[in-house]
Parts: sequence; structure tokens; C-alpha cells
Amino acid sequence: MNVGIIGIGLYLPSERMTGEEIAQIADIPAHIVKTKMGINQKTIAGKDDHTVQMGIHAAKDAIDNANIDPREIDVIIYIGEEHKEYPLWTAAIKIQEEIGATNAWAFDTQLRCGTTIMAIKLAKSLMLSDENINTVLLAGGYRNHDFIDYKNERTRFMFNLGAGGGALVLRKDVKENIVYESEIITDGSFSEDVLVPVGGTKEPLTSEHLAQGLYRLDVLDPAGMKSRLEQKSIDNFIKVIRNSLIKSGFNESDLSYLGMLHVKKSAHDYILKSFNLDEENSIYLSNYGHIGQIDQILSLKLALEEGKIRDGDVITLVSAGIGYAWGAITIRWGKE
Repeated sequence: MNVGIIGIGLYLPSERMTGEEIAQIADIPAHIVKTKMGINQKTIAGKDDHTVQMGIHAAKDAIDNANIDPREIDVIIYIGEEHKEYPLWTAAIKIQEEIGATNAWAFDTQLRCGTTIMAIKLAKSLMLSDENINTVLLAGGYRNHDFIDYKNERTRFMFNLGAGGGALVLRKDVKENIVYESEIITDGSFSEDVLVPVGGTKEPLTSEHLAQGLYRLDVLDPAGMKSRLEQKSIDNFIKVIRNSLIKSGFNESDLSYLGMLHVKKSAHDYILKSFNLDEENSIYLSNYGHIGQIDQILSLKLALEEGKIRDGDVITLVSAGIGYAWGAITIRWGKE
């Protein structure tokens, strides 16, 4: 029994922040932002680009792309960020209402920037285990650039955070764009390295916190995290890609396209070379920045538009999220 992707949706805000603007605000050379960080420009949310609303735009795009009636959707999984229109709010149910998926039930899920990979695995498992679930929509938005203080050197690796929405429609018993196996690694030793230090039950948000700017992302031990994470992260990227391919019954030489999140250019190139791939086998998102868990959907859509993915190609989508979590899932694109 197969599960395949039948629709892809994307929403990108019209506003942009350039690498030069980031450099000026952060007081670092522009060439460092462009070459080392890999940011020519990135998407920025406009006044009406709220997190779930961007996911709704993307969901409608994916439904149109799949050419289905929203009433055919059985389950909706929200894959966007917790930073959204309201706290303590189930976003997937709002998406259900806005797209007219009256026969679906809906829930939210979260693994930071690894959410899309995890949700594809979850959606496949739901469909294979429940005969009444045949079509699943994944949709969500992201605008965590709201939490970046460009004066904070500790968070420079997150200066690429952008905004946008993405969606996928998956269906059971189709013979195209077949989803194979995934691999996910989480490492709790990094669980409290990157966080917003106030606003939770440990340190409720106060006016003093707001005045001090403590509601933004921070890194509590930057030197320690870097020494522990740098090589482990690259190794885990390679491990999840390799294991996803092996579990799916493919060899590394079968891999045609790698849909990666936005990371620094040197890491992107290293991972490609590790699988004997080059720039033609991926897209570096230097004109978009890092839109969290939307990156894999963006990379997939851009690659299809640019003709980098053809029928029969084996593609692997790969992610990493603070916490830390690494994930990959393999798909054979086109007709079976």
C-alpha cells in the first residue's frame, strides 16, 4: 500500500530583508552575511502575514495543485510554528474551517524546523493504520524572525530566519511521488541551549522583560554548544540521509536531489559532496533564508519549477531543528 504526495503549496511574503541590511544592523561586514552565512536576502512577514494565515494560503495552493475538493481531506496536521496569532490555540482547526475541510479532523504537531519531515512520517503511518484515512493535508506557517535581535552575537547563526507558509497533500493508494522511509534523530543534551528565556512557567513575561528585550531567542552557552554540536550536526545530517535511503531500499548512488534547509554555505556544500552531489542536485536558499520547517517544501517546489527533479528521480528531504533534531525522508518522484 503506497502513500504519495499529490499536491504542493507555498506562500511567500512580498517583503524582503537584504544581506546588506542585516550587515548594517548587526555591524558585521556584508560579505560575511552573503558568503559565510549565505544570505543574499530573506523573506520577512508583512502586516497581514500572520503565521497560521500564511499556512492557510499555502493550504489552498496545495489543494488547487492536487485538484481535489477540500471535503476529500480526512485529517489536517498543522506543521507550523507555535509563534502564531494566539497562544494556546489549535491552528489546524482554524485551517480546517478556512479551507472548508468539513469532513476532516485536525491537530497540531511540533518538532521545530524538523516538523515537516516528522509530519510526513506521521501522516503516512496514520493512513496505513486506519482504513478511513485516505487523504491528509500538512500545512503551516513560520515567522520566527520576530525573535531575532541582530545586536546579539550569540544568535548570529539564526540571522537567516525568515517567513512563509507551506503545505503538502498526501494520499493513500496512489502511484505517483511515493513516500518511502524516514530517519529521525533527537539529542536532548542540546534541549536548553537555544530558547526564549522568558514567557514560560519558569519565568513569566513581565514589562521589565519586554523593556530588556529578553523575549527574543538566545543561546545560553554559545561556546559550549558550538564545541558539542558542530561535528555532531554534520554527522547526523549524513546519518539520517543515509539511513533513510537504506531503509527505503535505495543506494546512495540512486540519490538525484537533496532538499535541504538553509544552513551556512560550507555545511551545505559538505553534505552534498558527502553523497557525490553538486549544485545541480540541490537548491541553496540564499534568496529566501531559513523558513524553518517550510524549507523542504520550498526546495521541492523550486526544484520542480526549475526542472531539477524528473520522473523516476529519488529525492531525499532533510531537516534539522533546535532541540536538537535531525530528520530525512526519501521519495521517488513521478509515476511509479
